[in-house]
Formats: sequence, C-alpha cells, structure tokens
Amino acid sequence: MATASLPPVRPAIRALADRLIADRRHLHQHPECSWQEHETQRYLLRRLEEIGLADVRPIARTGATALVEGGRPGPCVLWRADIDALPVPEKTGLPFASQNDGVMHACGHDAHMAIALALAAWAHAERQRLPGAIRFVFQPAEEASGGAAACIADGVLETPRVAVALGLHISADIPIGAINLAPGPFFAAPTAIRIEITGRGGHAAAPHQSVDAVVVAAHAVTALQTVVSRSLPPSEQAVLTIGKIQAGFRGNVIAESAVMTGTIRSYSTPVRDLMLRRTEEILAGVCAAFGASFTFSHETSCPPLVNDPTVTADVLELARGYFGPDRIIGVPTMGAEDMSVFLEARPGCYFWLGARNEAKGIAGRHHDPGFVIDEDALPIGVEFAARIIEHFLAR
Repeated sequence: MATASLPPVRPAIRALADRLIADRRHLHQHPECSWQEHETQRYLLRRLEEIGLADVRPIARTGATALVEGGRPGPCVLWRADIDALPVPEKTGLPFASQNDGVMHACGHDAHMAIALALAAWAHAERQRLPGAIRFVFQPAEEASGGAAACIADGVLETPRVAVALGLHISADIPIGAINLAPGPFFAAPTAIRIEITGRGGHAAAPHQSVDAVVVAAHAVTALQTVVSRSLPPSEQAVLTIGKIQAGFRGNVIAESAVMTGTIRSYSTPVRDLMLRRTEEILAGVCAAFGASFTFSHETSCPPLVNDPTVTADVLELARGYFGPDRIIGVPTMGAEDMSVFLEARPGCYFWLGARNEAKGIAGRHHDPGFVIDEDALPIGVEFAARIIEHFLAR
C-alpha cells in the first residue's frame, strides 16, 4: 500500500504538534522497563498537572491517571496508553536515542504516551463543550503483563464508571495514513511454555552409553511444528514457536538435559487447550522413543483482545470517513496486548495506527534495536482519537 496524502488534522490539534513531538522524544530518551517506570510516572504526572486535568494521581505502582470532566452530563470514555519500554539496546542513531543503556522504546509506547498527553490537552481545552468525562490511563507493565489488571484494581473503570474503553498501537508495519482494525478477536492470548528434557549425560565419544538431550530436543522441536499444521482445522489461526534452547556444557560432552522455552498464540480457549494437550502428547511420545523424560509447564498472561462488534462498527465508520475506505486494513495479529483485560471488563476497540514511511526511509520492526516511526503519524493519531471520543461521548 503506497503512502497517500495524509488525512487532515484540525488547527487546535495541529497547534499541539510541537509539544507532542517534544514529549515523545523526551520519553524516548528516558525509557524504563516494566514495573520500573518511576521517572516516566513522574514526568506524566507533572505534564498532566501542567495541562490542568482533574484527579491526577499515581496508579498501579508506576502508572498514572487523570480525568477530563465535560461541561454537561454524559458517559465516561477511557483512553489507555501503555508506558513501559523493552530491554533492547538502541541502534537507531537518532539524535534523541535512549540514554538508558540496554533499554529502548522499541515498540512505540513513547508515541502512545505522547498521543495521550496531546489528546488530554485537547480535551481539557474543549471540556466545556464536551459531555461526560474522559478517563486517561497510563498503564505500566504491558510488556511484562499485569499492568492492566493493576490499573483496574485501582478503580480506573469506576470513578466515574467507564462505558467504553479505547486505545491505539502505533505500527511500523502499516503505512502512515492507514489504519488496521477489525471486530472480534484482534490480538492473541499469549501462553508461555517451558519444556525440560532429561536424558543421561556422557562422553561424546561413547554416545551409546547416554541419552542425548540435544537430539531429543531437536526431534521434539520438529515434531511440535505439527501441532498447528496437523492438529488444528485450517480455518483456525494459531502459532507455536520455540524461541530458545539451552543445553550442554561443551562440545565433547553429551548433554544430560535441555530446556526449551517458547510461546503458543491463539484466539480462543478451546484452541489453546487443544494445542497444550497435543504439545504434551507429542513430548511424551518423542521422549519415550529415546528413553528420556520431560516436564512441561505453561502460563497464559492475558486473554485474547476482542474488539466489541458494535463499538468497532462505529470506529470503522469513522475511519472510512477520515482515512478513506481504501486505507483501512482488517487483519488480526498474533501479537498479544493486555489492553485485552480492559476490553473484557468494558466494550471497546483497539486499533493499529500506521507510522511506516518507506519514502523517508522509515521502515523499522517492532522489538528491534532499529525500531523507528514517522512522527507525522502522531497528530493523525490525536485527531482520530479525538473524533472517536467525541462520537462516543455524544452517544
């Protein structure tokens, strides 16, 4: 999809662009990992107080919240932005690159915070004409998971009671001026898996005296690829990846044990349960064939993110009018997002905002040391978010 002319941004939001970019660059320079967002929290609280919002306070240990109260009664809409960075050493060469060694905003959460701050400034300035209220939530620990639940435990859905939950994720894969959203399952539930295979160690020159855990692990990895390809109907979408294997001490020693860790991604509990059952059955068969044993453990950190069909239909209609019908992508992802916890508790919608611009040489990858975005996407994000919020407050 080629980059088209960008959608319009109203003057009141365009006037916030300089501060929007400054906020994003400051936050990019000072990234902090999950549950360590102390300086980030202080910066957000200070900025929210400068803007003049109500109920500015810390939540969820290292997060923040604030409220815009409209000029007349109406519903409350929640806007969520995640705030944590990743343990990734930055290699972008940007003049505002991370100053924290080994930590980087490699997934765009700095952009999410900056968009939310600009959106809060716009809403505060427009508060007298807006009905209802807007609850802004700056959520910690999205990458580690658990941050959304901690925010909800601190009452962000109840004071006042939230009717609709909304948010966006910047995308380095989607061209600027485009958007990706769809009703129903949109992000997968992530299940972390750990497999430990135990054989019998020995000398590399006498393999017949041992049970080589490396060989068993290799056969297991290959066999596990059939969990999706041969155990699920072709109509189902799922992923099983073994991302890490640790085994052995040196090249002339047969490994006694091997540890494999990976992830299962699915959109439904029945599919996840089937994949877990087949994984264990395959491991049992492979290990029995070689005379090894195994342990298998797993943990699902958040549910699938499911966009409410009614809310998303409205957002899609707004997107057609703003971006244009040919600039809308409707492709769910196997990524995970604990915005899903908010959307379990309240109807809502979460979407991808395009920020890739190959004409400018801006074409990064998420979670990569070279992750970059086109900052021209940020005012677009604020404008579209404002349109969505105005729509649901009016309802």
